[in-house]
Order: sequence, then C-alpha cells, then structure tokens
Amino acid sequence: MKSADFQRYRYAFSAMGCPCELVLEARSEAKALTAARAAEAEVHRLDAKYSHYRDDSLIGDFARAADAGATLDVDEETAHLLDFAASLHLQSEGRFDISAGPLIRLWDPQRGRVPSDREIEAALAHCGWQRVSWKRPRLHFSVPGMRLDLGGVVKEYAADRAAKICRDHGIAHGVVDLGGDLTLVGPHPDGAPWRVGIKAPRAPGAAAAEIDLAHGALATSGDYERVMIVDGRRYSHIVDPRNGVPVESFSSVSVIADSCLVAGAASTLAMLFGLERGAAWLRELGLPHLTIDAQGHMAGSIAPALS
Repeated sequence: MKSADFQRYRYAFSAMGCPCELVLEARSEAKALTAARAAEAEVHRLDAKYSHYRDDSLIGDFARAADAGATLDVDEETAHLLDFAASLHLQSEGRFDISAGPLIRLWDPQRGRVPSDREIEAALAHCGWQRVSWKRPRLHFSVPGMRLDLGGVVKEYAADRAAKICRDHGIAHGVVDLGGDLTLVGPHPDGAPWRVGIKAPRAPGAAAAEIDLAHGALATSGDYERVMIVDGRRYSHIVDPRNGVPVESFSSVSVIADSCLVAGAASTLAMLFGLERGAAWLRELGLPHLTIDAQGHMAGSIAPALS
C-alpha cells in the first residue's frame, strides 16, 4: 500500500481541562472519522468517570464513602489504576500520593493565595495512602474527609486508550495528543517518525525542542501550566504530600516510554524527587528523557531532531 493513498485528518476537542487533538492518516475520511469519534468518546468517558469536579463521578463516590466510613468494591479498570498508583507511592517513598486531593485543592491556582500553615496542617490530617485500605477490589478509608485524585494518571491512561481504540478501528498511523501528552497510534505510512514538540516552560506556544518519534509515548510534567504566582514567587501545582508544600524542582521533565501512563508517571516522580535526585533517578531508570531547569538549561538523553 502506497503512502500516497493516505490522507491526514485532524480532529480537535476539549477534555480533562485541556485542548486535545487526534492526527490520523487513513485511506478514507470516513474511516478516520469513525475512529476519531470512538477515541474521543473514550476520553470523555474517562473524564466523566474520574473527574473530581463532578458529584456523579467515581471520585465523588469515593468522597461519599470516605465521609460515611463505607467500603467500596471497584471495577477492574479502576483496580488497575489504583494498583499502579500504589506502586508509584512505594517507588517515590510517599511523594506520589493519590490521597493528596485536599492538598491539591488547597494549592489550586484559582484560589490565588498561599494557604496558611494551619490550613496545610488541616489538609494533611485528611491525606495519606497509609490511611487507605486497598485490597483488590475493596477500597476503604479510615479517615472522613479523605479525597482521592487520579488526575496524575488518568490523562495519560486516556491517551493510551484512545490510541488503542484508533488501532482497533483499523487506523495504524497517527498521534493522540491530550494537552501535550502523546501516544502514537503508529508511524507515518512509509514508516517515518512523527516530529513532535516539547513545550518551552517559560514561552507559551513555543517548543523547547522537537524530537522524532515513531512508536511509544511522550509525557511532560512541569510547573508552567497550572502555576500560582504570589508576590513574584511561583508555586507549582505538584505538591509533596509529606509536608503539604509545592515542590521546587525542574521547570519541566519529559519522558519517552512504551506507554503514556509509564512516561507520565516517570516525569511526575522526577519532578517530585527534585533537581539532583530526580536527574539521577531518570538516568538510573534508563528511559529517554529531557529536563529543563528554571534557567532554561536542558539535559538528558533525548536528542532534539534537526531541521
């Protein structure tokens, strides 16, 4: 089959609080559109299921169960995500914690102010994965007021799911882009890689680097999109749940892996570990990566593509 037989189709939508795009190469628009609609529907399904902004979401069910001291049995998909989150909590020595919902809301940039020590202390009393009993498929909270937040894994999981659905619909060439987190459906029809950009942390709309990617996924964590600036100081939305304070770390960390879920987890953990330990951990992990510090210095094993 000749690459000339394929056309490129773009489908933009919004989900999970970010702009999303599917770029698919197919022999017919009808085939691309069918795949794109199914992939978009899957992203919206996951957004609705795990949103902490909706009372009717599973996260809302978790909150009600926590307040009532009740126990919930979760479905297989949720059990998979909870298992993954629990492993990240262990690997990060408690830095990655999906029970940090009260702290994340406390540092929401829309609040526009730095929380007091008293507010942080009160939020910490309702956080801690050690206060959650998780034995598949049963989930129980030991402290009322606890709030789980799966935002650190769901968007990346959704990118992987959307790419799989495109493949299931016969699309073998394309890119799923959910707010800059990418999963490749497959390379161009001639086997050539896609050229994808890594955002410049301090220059909105610009790319710090471009790379060639034929397979796998790319995810980026950083302090530049959901950031609160008070009296000239930047406060990241990435909070260390052990002390309730935003981390001081890289401006961004980008990681390439076989799945967006793994790439996103690695980039987030590197941010949580901080500059020195995060860089050493990424080197030890062995995944291709690019870090950018507050001064714009880039380091890592990802080689930018040449024009």
